[in-house]
Amino acid sequence: MNAARALYSLVTWCAQPLLRRKLRRRAVAEPGYGHAVGERFGRYPAPMDSLMPHSSSDPLGRFVWIHAVSLGETRAAGILLGQLREQLPGMRLLLTHGTATGRAEGERLLHPGDVQVWQPWDTPGAVARFLRKFRPAIGILMETEVWPNLVAGCQRRGVPLVLANARFNATSLRKAQRLAPLARPAYGGLAAVWAQTEDDAARLRAIGAPVRGVFGNLKFDVVPDAAQTAQGRAWRARARRPVVLLASSREGEEAMWLENFRQKQAPALAGKAPAAINGEAGSVQWLIVPRHPQRFDEVHQLLQRAGLGVSRRSTWAAGPEAADVWLGDSLGEMALYYGLADVALLGGSFAPLGGQNLIEAAAGGCPVVLGPHTFNFAEAAELACAAGAAQRVPDMAAGIACAAALALDAGRQRAASERAGRFASDHRGAALATARAVRAIVQPAGASLSPST
Repeated sequence: MNAARALYSLVTWCAQPLLRRKLRRRAVAEPGYGHAVGERFGRYPAPMDSLMPHSSSDPLGRFVWIHAVSLGETRAAGILLGQLREQLPGMRLLLTHGTATGRAEGERLLHPGDVQVWQPWDTPGAVARFLRKFRPAIGILMETEVWPNLVAGCQRRGVPLVLANARFNATSLRKAQRLAPLARPAYGGLAAVWAQTEDDAARLRAIGAPVRGVFGNLKFDVVPDAAQTAQGRAWRARARRPVVLLASSREGEEAMWLENFRQKQAPALAGKAPAAINGEAGSVQWLIVPRHPQRFDEVHQLLQRAGLGVSRRSTWAAGPEAADVWLGDSLGEMALYYGLADVALLGGSFAPLGGQNLIEAAAGGCPVVLGPHTFNFAEAAELACAAGAAQRVPDMAAGIACAAALALDAGRQRAASERAGRFASDHRGAALATARAVRAIVQPAGASLSPST
């Protein structure tokens, strides 16, 4: 162990009481953080022994482990998992997460015999207990999650650890270079890295990562839930006004939307109820879907305090109810919301947070209006704009005006919707390429991956 990792290990070991305290606090708002806390430190209940593979030596009888830290990574993992199960028939999944929303989403991906636990905290002891317990045949880290002791532990036990759908922006590279004695061995210790873009690949190589391919973004392979899409479109057909969605909004963006919306409508609001607002921004039906479920109530209260009538998705029995704003307060229904919307404003791109995934919107045929901050999905954003599937604006005020104008112009909206669908379909293929690359590492020629019984 080099000096940098020894110091890092000491810090992570000493930080364990702080982590426990943080989890207790977060569990107040999100009870999922209080579930199975021992797993984060490599402590697992005895009854889990019955779920372990019987073979400890045959790599074809062990888990395929995917680590998806949060919601977005878990959704990408779900796309990859469909191809992995085809390429590796009979595989058993070990799925790990770092956040409660990621774990909740991940439950949908499990088949009988699969196991889901928390990611081990990055101390040598917790990592060693995790690897001894599950003995994975391979570890697949989704997008960005590279931990020094996790990499070192996998190297020591001969577990190939790969980084799939990898993205690595300029800020991440600068941070890694500042911590080069710790970061270089971590990235260099990976068995393979498959990057989303050539720019990501170049930055990853600069920090010593073994880039073995540029496969594109897994999220282009998403197939929107057909039932949700159909339900959304049926509700859209019944709506009296075009629908504009503020999708996956982050903290501060709803207030930003509200401020600009009210400023635009100030003359019309004098002596009138909010429902009587005139003008483009008030001639559409607004739908807001916060990114994080713990903020649903907070956003509801923000809108109510502003005097707006709010109808929450959780109260819809036969469809959306008449209100100034619809609030999407459900998880796992983005296909429904994109089916319901004519245009989407991309959350995370109006505050300096790097943007959210625009590909899911495009796959659902929903054109997107982007704010100035899309550094987490820079290439996808530029490609979408070039293809006419998205438009970029400088701020929220321009975004509201642009989205409302597009939604109200039926001809332009239909053309933009068609371009969005073509853009998504033209960039598919990363899931199959990644699954084949995983199979090449795990499965010897001529063998089949199935659990030992």
